Parts: sequence; structure tokens; C-alpha cells
Amino acid sequence: MFSEISGALPDILGDFTPGAVYSDRERWKAVPQAVRDVVVRDAEVALPREWPLITASDYREYTATGNRSRFEELYFTRRRMLNDLVLAELVEGSGRFLPRIVDGIFLIAEESGWQLPAHNAYGRGGTRLPLPDNSQPVVDLFAAETSALLATIVALFRGPLDGISPEIAARVKREIEARILTPYLDRHFWWMGSGDERMNNWTAWITQNILLTTFSLKTDQPTRRAVIEKALGSLDAFLKDYAEDGACEEGVVYYRHAALCLHGALTVLDSVAPGLFDGVWRQPKIRNMAEYIAYMHVAGRHYFNFADSSAVVEPCSAREYLFGKAVGSEMLAAFAAADRAAAESPHLPEEWNLWYRVQELLTGPAIPEVEPNPVSAQDIFYSGIGLFVSRDGQFSLAVKGGNNGEAHNHNDVGSVTLYKNGRPFLIDVGVETYTARTFSPRRYEIWTMQSAYHNLPTFEGVMQSAGEAFGARDVEVEFGETRARISLEISGAYPGEAQLRSYRRTVSLLRGRHLEIVDTHDGDRPAVLSLMTCFAPVITGNRIDLADLGSIFVDGAGEIEIDEIEVNDARLRSAWPEKLYRLRLPLAGKRLKLQIN
Repeated sequence: MFSEISGALPDILGDFTPGAVYSDRERWKAVPQAVRDVVVRDAEVALPREWPLITASDYREYTATGNRSRFEELYFTRRRMLNDLVLAELVEGSGRFLPRIVDGIFLIAEESGWQLPAHNAYGRGGTRLPLPDNSQPVVDLFAAETSALLATIVALFRGPLDGISPEIAARVKREIEARILTPYLDRHFWWMGSGDERMNNWTAWITQNILLTTFSLKTDQPTRRAVIEKALGSLDAFLKDYAEDGACEEGVVYYRHAALCLHGALTVLDSVAPGLFDGVWRQPKIRNMAEYIAYMHVAGRHYFNFADSSAVVEPCSAREYLFGKAVGSEMLAAFAAADRAAAESPHLPEEWNLWYRVQELLTGPAIPEVEPNPVSAQDIFYSGIGLFVSRDGQFSLAVKGGNNGEAHNHNDVGSVTLYKNGRPFLIDVGVETYTARTFSPRRYEIWTMQSAYHNLPTFEGVMQSAGEAFGARDVEVEFGETRARISLEISGAYPGEAQLRSYRRTVSLLRGRHLEIVDTHDGDRPAVLSLMTCFAPVITGNRIDLADLGSIFVDGAGEIEIDEIEVNDARLRSAWPEKLYRLRLPLAGKRLKLQIN
């Protein structure tokens, strides 16, 4: 799709300006006062604050202990502080934040490495080195994010920065050339794509920021052409791993780093080579990728989550709205507009990518406030990842098929996620704060990754296995006026020691009535079904009550047990209360039926 365009690139590739420049005071004065007040308030908090000190010991902590959050708090705080100061100077235009902005630029320019310790390796899955080698920079997600941050500042502030010293912009350009552009053009990093190797969000995310960096700076034409030709190949490598239906196998959180970064990359390409990429925007696959986020929405901040995604997601921003407009999806544009309107106002994205936040300040106020979109009443089956979604106005249901070899995989083939009246009923817990173990061979020692905590059966302790070979088969899907139904064989997701001949799960949403889950088991080991919920269950005979939310009527189970799970992890607590509950239902025979009212 992209690579074939390479030969049609114009002789002169234009500039990209990531927003209104500092001198365009009319544009910045047009930002609503309430938003300006929030932006300035955040900067005034940052103004007297000490910049975090980052030592070599801080960097080495990841390889020593596996903890990545402490270093990342120091690293990201520097960048957020700089981001806040920049935005306030843009909207205020008084010059009072400029000295601290320069301090932040030089502080980041003097870091030994821009890559995170967790990414400090020279091959996919390679050994993480304890310290950065500034003679061989690693271009990872956040090295590229950092270059985009600094390039955006220079592009918007060149006049005021040059008024202080031309060395500021010159230093930024030298650092970016040495740390980003030279290694990008001279070396091959796995995320650039090669052959049949599977890509993930890294490809679109980094490529967007490389393009943003290259065309925001005063780079020469040979560099621009070389970057764009390599970027087009990477974007094709990224797209090849998406099915035509556009589903993001990494889940809703990574949609914003994958499909939405593809939008960012295309936006830059459109600006520097006008008209050349019009056909790409019109591709049905690109539109399907854009609309995915709307189909995953349940209610409020809640989304259907799987893989390493949280059930609670930040509101949409101008980026989703602009993506909808670019691909001609009024549905997505209306959804994004409604989601923004429902957020606490004024709202700025939590991400520290400066371009995203500039877009929100300049474009956001012009986005109309609209009613919630009727997409929430629609059904869809994403065959590319085996994801079934159905709703009837009371229940919102998702069933995950696919396999256990997907990016950011949890062992969850056949798992059910259910909401009732917008409230979580059967949940996907999500993922804890990332550590070294999260992306190591010990990943599936973490309880949140295991099928025993995913509304699935276990066979005398034998759970599902990881890998593409472990998946669903014989999947049947039906969407009718009175019933939506999925039936799938999930025994193939378990290893041989489970001693399974068959485990068939059929989930039926009987519209306007109730939900049924029927599991049929043929195997030599006893089966115990786990159900995860965030409400304390009360068991009375064959009935399970979840607070005032609803009831589960059980047919075919032995004595039900309840496990309480303390939730102390900060990432999980952003979505769930301090306790979660696991119901364990032993199958009394070959068939278990749940009716959920």
C-alpha cells in the first residue's frame, strides 16, 4: 500500500509544522480561557519544581531488580514538566516560562541515553544492557517520543529560542541527528519490519515520531527522502499484520499507539507530499482500523479489554476525531466528539507527546458537542482476532477467541467479558504495572496473564498455554433479531496434560431477556470454571448474586468457592476496587449452564 507510492514522491518534500507557531498570537489567544487557565496552572506547579536527577544507578536498577517504574517516573516527569511549561508559554506568550524551557531542553539533551532501560537492547528480545552506550544509540519508543518533543518545541519556538541563543536549536538538531536520524538510516531495528516478522504498535508509533521529527526540523532533502522511503516500508510491515476488519490484537489501550499513530504518520505524509496519499485514506482497511475504538466502547470510561489493556481508558481527544474525519467516518467523529464532551472539562491527554496536546488545544474547541453515538447498540465479529461483541441495551458482551500467540497476549481463549447497564459483571482484570518479568519467559507466572483468572476452566491446575498453536477452532457466530450467539471449541488452547478431548463453550445473548453460557466438557480431569468479578458475591443454593447488579443461576456445578484477591497494584487500582473476587465452580458432570439475569 505504502511502498508502491515511494516512486511517486515529489522532488521537493515540504515542511511539517506541528501546530501554530509561537508568533501566531491570534491562534493561541483563541484557545478558550478555561483551557488556558488549566494549562497555565499546571505550568505554575512545574515552574518552581526541581528537575528530577537521574543517575547511572537509577538506570541500572532495571537490570539489577526488574523494577522499571521508579526510573520511568524520573524520566517521564522531566518530559511532562517541559511539556507543561511549553504549553503555558504558547497560550500566555509572556516569556516567563522560556528560561525553564531552555533548562529542560538542555537537561534532556545531556542525558546519556533517551531509550528506557527496559528497551536498552540491540535486538528484539535481546539482553538488556545496564547502561546506555551513547556511541550506539538505541531508537526505541521513547527515544523517538523525546526527539518528537524537542523537534516540536524548536518548530513552534524557533524565533524566541534563537533570540536567547541560536545554539538551542542547533543543539537539538545535533542530538537528534546523532541519537535518532543517523541510527535510523544506517541500521535496522526489529520494529522497522523485515520479511514475515510480526510487527506491533512500536512500528507505527516510532515511525510517526521519526516523520514528525524529520519534517519539523530543517533537515535537507536527501535526508527527508531517505527517511520517508524507509518509513513507507515500515508502515507496510505494520499493516500486513492487521486483518481487513481492522481489529487491534493488542487491545484498546494500544489502539492509540498503533492505528492512531498510523493516522499521525499519514497526517505528516499528507502535509509534506500533498495529495499523494489520498488513496490510502480511502482504503476500507484504514477506516476499519480507525473505527475499532468505538466498537470496543461500553459506557463512560469502560471498554472491552483484553491483552495488556485496562478496562478503564482515558477519554478520546482531537486525534480520534481527526482520524474519523480523515477516513470519512462520521460515526467515529461523532463518537470521539461525544466522548470528549462527556469528560471532565477542560481535558488534555495524559500522554506527554507535545504534538497531541497542541492538537487538542488548537482543534479541540472546534469539535462539536454531540449526543452519544448509536454505535453502542451494534454487534460485530472481528474474525481476524476472533473477537465477538454484542449488545442489547442492557447487556454488553465480548467473547475472545483467537489464539494465545498475539501481541501482549494473556492466555484467554474463550474468555467472556460482560457488562450490565454499563457496569462490570464478569471482568477481564487487565495487567499490573510493567516489570522485567512482564516481558520475559516468566510472563505467565503473573496471575493476571493466566487463564485461571479469565472466566475460563482449569483442569486439576492445568491452565491454557501460550503460543499461536494454542487457540480456538470450529467457531460459529450468529447475529439475529432475538439472539446473538458464539460457539467455539477451546480445548486446543490447553496442553496435552489437561487430558481434554473437547471443551465447547456456547455463549448466547437472548436479547431483552438474559445471557446464557453453556460449557460442555469431555476429558479425563475434573474441570473447575473460574468467574472474575469486582463485586462481593453472595451464594444461595444454585444462585449467585452480585450486589444490586444481577444474578447468575447455575445448573451443573458442585459446591462453589470464593477467593478474595487484594488489589494493591497502582495500575490495576486505576480500574478496580481494592478487592476482586474469583468464583470457582466445579463441573458436576459433562455440562454446565449459567443463566445471567
